[in-house]
Order: sequence, then C-alpha cells, then structure tokens
Amino acid sequence: MSDKTGSKKDTKGMSTEDASAIILAPYVTEKTFNLIERENKLTFIVNERASKRRIIEALRILYESEAIEVNTARTIQGKKAFVKFKAVEGARDLATKLGLV
Repeated sequence: MSDKTGSKKDTKGMSTEDASAIILAPYVTEKTFNLIERENKLTFIVNERASKRRIIEALRILYESEAIEVNTARTIQGKKAFVKFKAVEGARDLATKLGLV
C-alpha cells in the first residue's frame, strides 16, 4: 500500500520514510561490538521522540528483523537504542548486512 507521496506503507500505517526518521544510524564502538558478539544486541542512534514500540516497528520495516527487547538511553551523541534480536544470530546478521562487521 502507498500513500499520496508514493512511499510504501506498512499495514499498521508506518511508511519506510517514517521508519527512516526513527532509526537515524547504527552506532558501533568496541563496546557495542562486544554486545553484538555476547548478547545479540545492536545499538542505534534514534530520534529523540521515538518510543520503544516505534523503534521495534521501524527495525521490522527497514531491516526485516524481529526485535524482542529495546532499552534506550539519552547520551551526548543522542538517544541510543540497544536492541536485542529474536533470532539467535540476529544482531550479527544485521551488522553484516549493514557492513558494520
């Protein structure tokens, strides 16, 4: 389904443009790389007003990945979302797809 601007909309109403406005960028440091390996988590910089539910939905739309848990923190770099994935190797697979590892 698409709206008047031609962007694709999900069945719940979030378009890929909306999802892109929520997930701003992946955030990778040595510490977050260890989270990928040990805890199946990836870290993203997200919109300051993004809720945990909207972050999960945006990840599903943008990357076709199922997240089961999101923790957020406000930092000097912006709002960070620490996302745990449903699939056993979900974080590693997505990090590879994004070219982070």
